[in-house]
Amino acid sequence: MTTAAPHDVPHTVQAGTPDLAARFPGLVAPDERSGYSGWIVTADHLVQVATALRDEFGYDLLSSVTGVDYLPEGKMEVVYHAFKTTGGPGICFKVQTGRDDPQVPSLVSVYPGAELQEREAWDLLGIKFTGHPDLRRILMWEGFNGHPLRKDWQEPYYEDEAKPFKSRSPEGHVYRFEDRNPFGDNVRYPEDFDPEKWTPENPEDLLYKSLKTYQAESPDGIETDHIVVNMGPQHPSTHGVFRFVVALDGEKIVNLKPVMGYLHRNHEKIGERNTYLMNMPYTDRLDYLSPMSNNFAYALTVEKLMGITPPERAEYIRVIMAELTRIANHCMCIGSLLNDLGAFFTPMIYLLEERDLILDVFEATAGSRMMVNYFRFGGVARDIPEDALEKIKGLAFERLPRILDEMDRLMSENEILRARGIGQGVLTAEDAIRYSATGPLLRGSGVPYDIRRADPYSIYDRFEFDIPVGKNGDIYDRYIIRLEEMRQSVRIIQQALKQMPEGPVMVGKPQYQFRPPVGESYGRVEGPKGELGFYIVSNGKPTPWRYHVRAPSFINLTAFGPMCVGQKVADTVAILGSIDIVLGEVDR
Repeated sequence: MTTAAPHDVPHTVQAGTPDLAARFPGLVAPDERSGYSGWIVTADHLVQVATALRDEFGYDLLSSVTGVDYLPEGKMEVVYHAFKTTGGPGICFKVQTGRDDPQVPSLVSVYPGAELQEREAWDLLGIKFTGHPDLRRILMWEGFNGHPLRKDWQEPYYEDEAKPFKSRSPEGHVYRFEDRNPFGDNVRYPEDFDPEKWTPENPEDLLYKSLKTYQAESPDGIETDHIVVNMGPQHPSTHGVFRFVVALDGEKIVNLKPVMGYLHRNHEKIGERNTYLMNMPYTDRLDYLSPMSNNFAYALTVEKLMGITPPERAEYIRVIMAELTRIANHCMCIGSLLNDLGAFFTPMIYLLEERDLILDVFEATAGSRMMVNYFRFGGVARDIPEDALEKIKGLAFERLPRILDEMDRLMSENEILRARGIGQGVLTAEDAIRYSATGPLLRGSGVPYDIRRADPYSIYDRFEFDIPVGKNGDIYDRYIIRLEEMRQSVRIIQQALKQMPEGPVMVGKPQYQFRPPVGESYGRVEGPKGELGFYIVSNGKPTPWRYHVRAPSFINLTAFGPMCVGQKVADTVAILGSIDIVLGEVDR
């Protein structure tokens, strides 16, 4: 496997992006660190620069916000990636702050889609976003001590900073590390804190306060109280351990706050302890209904960092697997949505049969139906077996076109789907962009933004396909979008099968450990649920210094509350189902 050597080059403005240093002299400077790109903005002028990027330069979609702890340098950095919904390359801008008391202005007033992402950076890294409307923990619980993604934070039974741990490799002597850990259980309490004498405050107070429960006056002049109701986390309609809290005026929703973190296992902290290749099977566990897409995004990001390109055949295999994944995901989404709406299990069972046939292909090729671990840096783990290739051809040219037409005929005029979907959970095009929505949620609102077309990756620029868009931005439009996307995926697979050349599926020899050059990389794909991105910082060692997942399920929930305001309680279930979330990706 060949890798690009790190080298110092002068900063050049990326083609098609503005020269911010010329527009904001003295306020913005190019990031001239070796292997880095983008712009460094002074904290005091961050809101001004972000506003100009949105209003003057057209970067209306703030896709990713994440923090990086540069412990040796005593600083924190917040990294932003913004894009144009009209297409083209994105722009990266950053702000740096001291590590002891990191404070950065919030961009929620400019890009409301930053809300949950800024809360995540505060929660896990301790970066305070001044002016944020509701800065609370989001994945950890209120009262948690410390910020676990900081480089000097150590978990209970901490063993070492990076894998492989010496207790397991290379010596391989297996024992219970807890019995020999020189740190003990490594449980650290705040100064002057005695757990035996602690009287807990209600951790929900901040949450309920953020709902702004207050008395309201009804049209007949009678003052009424707003009632706060919890739904989840153990609820059959929340698609996992997800909770949302609603403030009600009678049956009408006046405010809603999502509450997540019940499944959080600090995926990113684990990712910064693993070697690069160790992380590949961990990506399967994010959106576990779309593992091939997760592999794809992570592989692209590391390949971009290393400067390698997969062989032609591997590129076609990747596209075929990604589009089969999109079909399998949408089958699950539509089936569960119909179930949520009251059609019960008939549509779900029909659609699960098609998904099962696709999983048969994954099993024959990758060796597993869901946790595929199939992509590698520079290609894929193995070629598609001949019998699996024949199954794909049968699905793409015969079965799936017929089944999709049948699904359309049986479901699209279903009176339950139409009654509970049309005009419900409306998200306008403007709001979808403001809240950083991507995928079918954005396109259902009428915005024809698809990364495969807007900023093509891999070999997607070789295929002809349409971008389905909705008109009303409601639940029904989002259903129709997914149905049409499956047809377009079949169309892409058919072209890929006809064009796919013979040849190797991997560049060079497989490597189990390598050291990418120092630098940063952001890679993204158009996953079934929206933009799935990875931001990686390498310090030249076998493990990433920073490993961040831009999870579409998590960010799309930013729009959930606004979509529900004015709706009834029962509508929240349908709206949530139309967003299509997976809690493995929300909580990570």
